[in-house]
Amino acid sequence: MVGRVAEQKVARIRRDAQLVCLGLVLVLAGCAPRVTAERAAPHPAAKIEQLYVATGRRLDQTGPIFGLERPEGVRFFRADISVPPTHAPGQIEWPEGAPDAATDFVVTETQVFRSPGAMLGDMRQEHAGGGETLLFVHGYNNTLSEAMYRLAQIQTDFDTDMPGVLFSWPSAGDPRGYIYDRDSVLYARDDLTEVLRQLTRGPGDRVFLLAHSMGSSLVMEALRGIALSGDRHLLNRISGVVLMSPDIDPDVFERQAEVIGALPQPFLIFITKVDRALSLSGFITGRKPRLGMIDTADKVQRPDVRVIDFSELADGAGLNHFVPVTSPAAIDFLRGIIRQTNEMGSGFLDDMTLRLPKPKILQP
Repeated sequence: MVGRVAEQKVARIRRDAQLVCLGLVLVLAGCAPRVTAERAAPHPAAKIEQLYVATGRRLDQTGPIFGLERPEGVRFFRADISVPPTHAPGQIEWPEGAPDAATDFVVTETQVFRSPGAMLGDMRQEHAGGGETLLFVHGYNNTLSEAMYRLAQIQTDFDTDMPGVLFSWPSAGDPRGYIYDRDSVLYARDDLTEVLRQLTRGPGDRVFLLAHSMGSSLVMEALRGIALSGDRHLLNRISGVVLMSPDIDPDVFERQAEVIGALPQPFLIFITKVDRALSLSGFITGRKPRLGMIDTADKVQRPDVRVIDFSELADGAGLNHFVPVTSPAAIDFLRGIIRQTNEMGSGFLDDMTLRLPKPKILQP
């Protein structure tokens, strides 16, 4: 017994030391310059992803903003992102020299809108016949440039046919800004709520929410605020929610979900037990596993929540913090699920994924 306790202490010390080293690496990385989106002439073989952006940043803040004052209000614009013909699934091909649309992600055109109504008018004109919008909320340590390119990569790899909107909250874009970003989530939750209202103001308008990491906390806070306001009509316009690697305390999530009540359906949580970024987050916040690293589904005691474990599909990219959209195997899996769900209806997700060996569907 004593020997086992000693082994556990040694293992804990070793794990803590590894997390401290990881933290130091991230701090040093924060001192390095971040790449930003750049313009270039279009290439005939490249694919143009037209995405819309609602952001609490100034439009000239495409890189890190650690330590800067957060501006008030939300700004709206469109960005045409060129994805190169050499694109590999799960990757963002950043320029290594002069940006070239033949090999790199580049911006080919932008348009700033004076109001959310102007952006919606442009979006509905470009995407006639569909009232559903994909709204992506990025996570901690993201710049505006990185979030735009990530959404363009997701739209390309999953071949989405609905318009894509990025909600870019004022993350510091710096690994040293974890607490800054947690405060920014609280700062931005009312802005996200207003964007949801704008995107669902038409008779048939609906929004599918896709959130990553700390962005999941922002989404849950916004949904909680909407529920507290009594606006069930707005909640009913949410056609589904996916939280990828959510950086939320499981107890906090349970309380948020309790306040929200009936959650939008489907409501999915994608976890990765080997997520090194969430391991560090858990170390910072008290050695408690975050929601994106839970090991059993009873950590989420909700019959209207499905937890999907992508651990076996992790390939080490991005600290295993964005596996569902960076791992080619995970992308293939999800594309198949999306395709067959479209063909067979939403019930296919309940019936079919339980028979798939990878990734694992955790059952309560």
